[in-house]
Amino acid sequence: MALTDPVDARLLAALAEVGKVAVHELAARLGMDPREVAYRLVALSGSGLPLLVGVESDPNGLRAALAAASGWARPPQPSPPYPQAPYAPPQGVPSGPYSTQQGVPSGPYSAQHGVPSGPYSTQQGVPSGPYSAQQGVPSGPYSAQQGVPAHRYATPVPAPPPADPVMSTWGPPQTASWARGDQRPQAPAAPRQGRTGDVLATEGLDGEQLTVQLLEVQDPADFLFTAAGYRLDEGERAVVVHTEITNRGTVPYASLPDNYLELITAEGTPVTKAPVSLTSRPPHKIGVQPGETTGGHTVYVVGEATRIVAVRWSPRPEPDERTLTWSLDF
Repeated sequence: MALTDPVDARLLAALAEVGKVAVHELAARLGMDPREVAYRLVALSGSGLPLLVGVESDPNGLRAALAAASGWARPPQPSPPYPQAPYAPPQGVPSGPYSTQQGVPSGPYSAQHGVPSGPYSTQQGVPSGPYSAQQGVPSGPYSAQQGVPAHRYATPVPAPPPADPVMSTWGPPQTASWARGDQRPQAPAAPRQGRTGDVLATEGLDGEQLTVQLLEVQDPADFLFTAAGYRLDEGERAVVVHTEITNRGTVPYASLPDNYLELITAEGTPVTKAPVSLTSRPPHKIGVQPGETTGGHTVYVVGEATRIVAVRWSPRPEPDERTLTWSLDF
């Protein structure tokens, strides 16, 4: 199998050094998201490589957890049927356990509007078998129409005509109520592009509210690279990018902030970060808590003739509507 993805190659090289390791420990060693490491290892294990991805558990602990959660899976037990009350009370007046008062539950067989209450639901406008209490519709010898018994009058009080659905929903023409509530003016979206020094707002995969600032791009940064004990091959140069991320929401950001921070060349090719960290420029740490601001440095190795025109941040490997881009002025 030919490895074309440099991240997969780096992952397998680190795994070959230790032989056997937990996924989260391997991810911490490489500065990657554990979810991405697990996904890549499973994919590589099915490609014919001598690689086995496993999981270890405590059987007794799992059985105890399943037994504790089994109560949630029990279906609700149906309530025993009740006969219809001999007399349907007027609407809005409670009358014992079979009240049809609007919006007020009255035991297991409440006629609260829009809420089913067992096998003999009295939801408004919906028949429920032989015990229907649909408003304005007789249900046997006792009419439920406005609470008037049908046997006492030769001519029952007629039900009001149904409302015009257009009028009841949208209101009369040429009034403000015709404006749809789901089409309110939307606030302008935050800019996703800027230049060095700009703070750009975006969201994480789990709805985290984030702002990312590109503070500095050191190009070249060969002296920092060699001072940390690394060696550049002939025709290569090092680039160091300093970014800062702030979690403005209430959901913790659990990934590595620069996991998908890339350089963009003049040809539009992305350059991923190198698996190194510098002693004089500390790297990012995994996770950003709500209200926290954290910074770090990311190292890249590119060709001497490669022209870098932008820095791009994204919460996932492929760019999408949450991706941020800073244009560089060299």
